[in-house]
Amino acid sequence: MVRGGMPSHLRGCSLMAAIGLGNYAWCMTLIPYRDRRSAGQLLADQLRHHFRKEALCILALPRGGVPVAYEVACALRAPLDVFLVRRLAMPTEPELAIGAITTGNVCVLNSDVLQENGIEISDIEDAVEVERRELERLQQLFRGPRPAEDVRQRPVILVDDGLATGVNMRAAIAVLRAQGPTSITVAVPVGSRTACEQISTEVDEFICPRIPEPFYAVGLSYDQFPRMCDEDIHSFLEKEEHERSLHDGTFAGNFYAGSTFR
Repeated sequence: MVRGGMPSHLRGCSLMAAIGLGNYAWCMTLIPYRDRRSAGQLLADQLRHHFRKEALCILALPRGGVPVAYEVACALRAPLDVFLVRRLAMPTEPELAIGAITTGNVCVLNSDVLQENGIEISDIEDAVEVERRELERLQQLFRGPRPAEDVRQRPVILVDDGLATGVNMRAAIAVLRAQGPTSITVAVPVGSRTACEQISTEVDEFICPRIPEPFYAVGLSYDQFPRMCDEDIHSFLEKEEHERSLHDGTFAGNFYAGSTFR
């Protein structure tokens, strides 16, 4: 859902398309994002109607979603947390996602991929257990003793650096719904048409400025798309927590100076 016409970050760009589709809109440009943080700044502009919304919470899907969400949290003056999701890969094709598992042992599987490849649930039990243990490790690494944000009766914006299959995002949405937020917004800089159409029906609001046709990979929409390590994520979260402590605890980071809303 793009509000107020073309976002300011896209004015002057070479647009190939700007088409409204159901309850979301998208545009495809010839100009890639500089990096994840610049993509987050564009998302923040499209999310400006959430600025200073009471009890708003920004949740990032690690790893790539954290720098994107950090910029959103800074601009909207909302606290930032991570929402841990682990991808489940097909045993014989590690690049093919068959599902995802999140904190709380909630598992979402791609039934189409399972059926097409003749995979039974019993075939992936070992993979599920491995990723469950990894979730526990990451939670300790990223949060330590700090509890996760309580999202009950709060509006939530869920952020990632892009959607390919959308499996991780769907798993996150399923878990969040069970926790009782007042609304769920999904915001991503880029995504495949199939994933965007599916996810837009599962949330209250969906923002995706770029849906390439054909879609090959999330990273192709960025000039700089480095692999992020655990230390990078920990550093972002420590910085956010420190900056929030310097204020009144109601927002993360410094206000994005390039934003058109104040």
